Amino acid sequence: VGRITVNHQMEETVRPLGPESLLLRGARLKNTKQIFGVAVYTGMETKTALNYKSKSQKQSAVEKSMNSSLIIYLIILLFEAILSTILTYAWQMEEKWDEPWYNQKTEHERNSSKILRFISDFLAFLVHYNLIIPISLYVTVQMQKFLGSFFIGWDLDLYHEETDQQAQVNTSDLNEELGQVEYVFTDKTGTLTENEMQFRECSINGIKYHEINGSTVPEGHTADSPDGIRPRLPKEEELFMKAVCLCHKVQISADQTDSLGDNSWFANGVSSQLDYYASSPDEKALVEAARRVGVIFTRTSGEAVEIKSLGTHERYKLLHVLEFDADQRRMSGTVESTSHEKLLFTKGAESAILLYSTRGEIDKTRIHVEEFALRGLRTLCVAYRRFTAQEYLEIDKCPMKARTALQQREQKLADVFNFIENDLKLLGATGVEDRLQDKVQETIEGLRTVGIKIWVLNGDIHETAVSVSLSCGHFHRAMNIFEFTQQKSDSDCAEKLRQLAKRIQEDHVIQHGLVVDGTSLSLALRKHEKLFMEVCRNCSAVLCCRMAPLQKAKVVRLLKTSPEKPITLAIGDGANDVSMIQEAHVGIGIMGKEGRQAVRNSDYAIARFKFLSKLLFVHGHFYYIRIATLVQ
Repeated sequence: VGRITVNHQMEETVRPLGPESLLLRGARLKNTKQIFGVAVYTGMETKTALNYKSKSQKQSAVEKSMNSSLIIYLIILLFEAILSTILTYAWQMEEKWDEPWYNQKTEHERNSSKILRFISDFLAFLVHYNLIIPISLYVTVQMQKFLGSFFIGWDLDLYHEETDQQAQVNTSDLNEELGQVEYVFTDKTGTLTENEMQFRECSINGIKYHEINGSTVPEGHTADSPDGIRPRLPKEEELFMKAVCLCHKVQISADQTDSLGDNSWFANGVSSQLDYYASSPDEKALVEAARRVGVIFTRTSGEAVEIKSLGTHERYKLLHVLEFDADQRRMSGTVESTSHEKLLFTKGAESAILLYSTRGEIDKTRIHVEEFALRGLRTLCVAYRRFTAQEYLEIDKCPMKARTALQQREQKLADVFNFIENDLKLLGATGVEDRLQDKVQETIEGLRTVGIKIWVLNGDIHETAVSVSLSCGHFHRAMNIFEFTQQKSDSDCAEKLRQLAKRIQEDHVIQHGLVVDGTSLSLALRKHEKLFMEVCRNCSAVLCCRMAPLQKAKVVRLLKTSPEKPITLAIGDGANDVSMIQEAHVGIGIMGKEGRQAVRNSDYAIARFKFLSKLLFVHGHFYYIRIATLVQ
């Protein structure tokens, strides 16, 4: 971290320097006409070069077995060569056999060193017996793997017509390993789901709303009912939609913002041209939902945000933005209206927003959030705060002072978060659906039928993760589901694991499921790894929620290095799945919407999760039979 002082037009400006100020190689800066910058970390010191990690060479179980056999054959070869050399000199101990009449030695051979003669004879026997090493087998096996890998790419059942993508083989050495998989570790968002967020429901001021034909109507009403569509939104609903439109990181392409005019609006106030893009699909879905009810984010110009609320253009000055933080799990924006009213809008995880909300329908909203999560919806809470002139003067300098601090910047920013985002009035909550991919449930049931155990590793909250696991077939109603969550200490963790192990042994249900959160997992892996593994081995389905990327890799490594040495497979679509894809015996990337990092670092790449069944049951099975027959 650092800070920079810029003297521009006789004005001294101090700006913070941090990760958000760094433009990585290959990045493109948009929506900015002029910047002050300096080149740092060039050449091999770029973050791309420093973070580059070559893919580790993976070997299949058959290849490892062949290598073990090769060592045995090599020992036999050396033994035969040494034994033959010793017997040769034992035979030549008698003078009549040392130099028979048909093989007279030259004068040079008679005077040569005995050590050199021993080495020469030893090497001669190595050449003589080297046929015991099956060199041709290795060549044949590698050719069979290389040519066989083309059948995966040629398989039309693995071709996705909508995206025009076919299966891709990055490593042909693991073809037969596909038929021996015992554990499957999968991400959820973008792997089991489409990663296409669609706004479904919201709770505003304690009243549930759902979307029908582009209109947000209260629960119990329809779009055709007299109370369904209103010429004017209620004050709370309009403020809620404004908060959604003003507190986000959504962008509009420059050519669209420049071309907006009066003819670019439909009669209902919805833009016919605006195309939003965002790093968070949740934010994009919410902004698009607000647009459909008439509150439209139109552009960001300089330090101002423009929206169109039910036909009226409004301009807000953007005063401060408190970026989303993984620890705080919320983001905020402070704006000033044309009437000089200063407002703070905050949105984030329900645990972060409800904790700091003191007004509004908190209890009703909490119930609605739980209902949304049980239906598998991704939830966010929205709140706001009005500042008096005196209150704003107190907090105005705090964000910049914390951002430009050279010592303990993160802690000071956290303190600013807690100081500003306080005494909030809760506006409501949103429920966004990420629908399942086609035939996910059938694929998971098929994997479980052949004895493959499935672990879902994701970062969602507990309720959403469990609901999606039930809907996709990872958990089913007849399964006895245990929970290992919210553990606070090592002693509580150990006691809970012992209770679970005892209950599983006493329970006569055939299949068990286990739910683990990231915090409890960290405690379990610290001192109680064996006990945790004992519980997991007896569960046919495990769900890990609130997981960090490195935790995913640790879980895969834990199973991979267990005494049973099972064959593991990891499948994911995003950069946060790369670590577990590289860690597993077989890594599969999904060609999704989270970039190409997972595909580039995988051994195989497919367009949809449903293709996994044929990849394992057909290609993996036949490849294993072929390689086994060839080796024999």
